[in-house]
Amino acid sequence: MIDARTAPYAALILRLSLGILFLAHAGLKIFVFTPAGTAGFFSSLGLPGWLAYVTIAWELVGALALILGVLPRLAAIALIPILLGAIFTVHGAAGFFFNNPNGGWEFPAFWIIGLIALALIGDGAYALRPTPVGKR
Repeated sequence: MIDARTAPYAALILRLSLGILFLAHAGLKIFVFTPAGTAGFFSSLGLPGWLAYVTIAWELVGALALILGVLPRLAAIALIPILLGAIFTVHGAAGFFFNNPNGGWEFPAFWIIGLIALALIGDGAYALRPTPVGKR
């Protein structure tokens, strides 16, 4: 049985933690690796370098949507391809465990599960919900 009193707060905690993770990973690409360095890394994987800039923007927008609660269910689903890309281009070949060299796919896969859970649970408490046109 789901406790209707506490479930919205559980969704809030999940939403905030997922958003902060994406914000941290975007920050890593911006401030540590630099956008140009990230683009170079993407190119070394055989991906177009410009995809790094799209990925950084996608992570930032998705992180803010999750943290603020602006269409968080949609944001959660929209962020899954980023993690699938990380699994299939970088982490998958390293094996399951994330402490392997180049990190395994364990953590990104669990991150995807968290995003799916949030999409199923709902927005959670303190979400900024857009007001429908007819309800103003």
